[in-house]
Amino acid sequence: MSYAFTVDPNETKSIKSIVVAGQGYVGLPLAMLAVKCGYKVAGIDTAVDRVNMISVGNSPVTDVSSEELGSALKTERYRISDNYTNAGGFDIAVITVPTPLRDGKPVLSFIEESARSLAGNLTPGSTVILESTTYPGTTEEVLAPILEGASGLQAGIDFFVGYSPERLDPGNTSWNLANTPKVVSGINPESLAAVTGFYSSLGIRTVPVSGTREAEMTKLLENTFRHVNIALINELAVFSERLEVNLWEAIEAAETKPFGFMKFTPGPGVGGHCLPIDPSYLSWAVTNKTGARFRFVELANEINAFMPEYVLSRASEIIGKSGKPLGQSSVLIVGLSYKANTGDTRESPGLALGKLLEDCGVEVWATDSFVADSEWPQSILRTNPDDTREYDLAIIVTAHSGEDYGWVLSSSTTVLDTRNVLSGANVKLL
Repeated sequence: MSYAFTVDPNETKSIKSIVVAGQGYVGLPLAMLAVKCGYKVAGIDTAVDRVNMISVGNSPVTDVSSEELGSALKTERYRISDNYTNAGGFDIAVITVPTPLRDGKPVLSFIEESARSLAGNLTPGSTVILESTTYPGTTEEVLAPILEGASGLQAGIDFFVGYSPERLDPGNTSWNLANTPKVVSGINPESLAAVTGFYSSLGIRTVPVSGTREAEMTKLLENTFRHVNIALINELAVFSERLEVNLWEAIEAAETKPFGFMKFTPGPGVGGHCLPIDPSYLSWAVTNKTGARFRFVELANEINAFMPEYVLSRASEIIGKSGKPLGQSSVLIVGLSYKANTGDTRESPGLALGKLLEDCGVEVWATDSFVADSEWPQSILRTNPDDTREYDLAIIVTAHSGEDYGWVLSSSTTVLDTRNVLSGANVKLL
């Protein structure tokens, strides 16, 4: 299905044409910014349901409002399609498709399919930019050869190729696509100039690096750094509870040091596409290229993946002290999205915890105003502040901004707070 432009016959080629492959959390914000900056944008996504949703002005992502999407559609400089029929004659193509892991190995099929589709529409002077997270070498070893092979053109001479890692933080109201510096790279100086020129035209400050491998490594480094440090704090949380230490207070005290410390906080696990997946891309690349193991990543994966089980053990311990078997209790999960202020449930610790509780026979309820009904897991019962139901235990998993937790405190015998947002006689910290 595709939705074509309404073309003004007097329109000149001065309005540049952009293709953005992938219209999710990365691609849609980029498409919207490009429209604002005067570009004609073809958004492509193979998910027909998403295409239908976007085509009528309903945004599927947190960082793009439906009002903003509607305005872009009204300009008639934005179209959405589930195929590449309308991708011909582009000046810039940006690939923002998913790059999942399967059995610990990177899956690049979405990048490869997009490259093959774009190759048939390449023209001399056009530029292709990869934004999808991947391992060092992908742009030069996978993307460029596909584009060359299917187009008959030479990368870096007839057309330009570069890599610029996405740095979006869904739900972050302070930092967004427009004001976050953009790392840019190219397979040669001419490609770097073309990539830099595109993002600069969107008003984004660019940070050029010497090659695409350095840019690819930048994204993996950023998220591996976070993943490893979160794992450190999560393991400390497990030990601190047994040592009867308030780790949260220790973190706040340590943060007063003006150098040599960066604040990370514990939680029920990590979720989304980045932290559970990106470090494993780097670990795979290290092993594949060198034969060595990246032990820091392996350990961080193990610790962070264990956290939902640790929360379950704390829940069992708390309920057990009341004399009630865990399997006969009711538990309220507060927050199912993987992070605050988004409705994204990919790899969510809340979902993992819900499954663990269900396997123990627990009646599991949850509340999350950001998660749409279409994304809600069928096995978990949905509730809200107006419900007068009472729970043996509530577990704060995701703390959205401005949330009113009064009803959680009053409706639950005990609250296990994994995010340090509550205090009270019936509140236990992770």
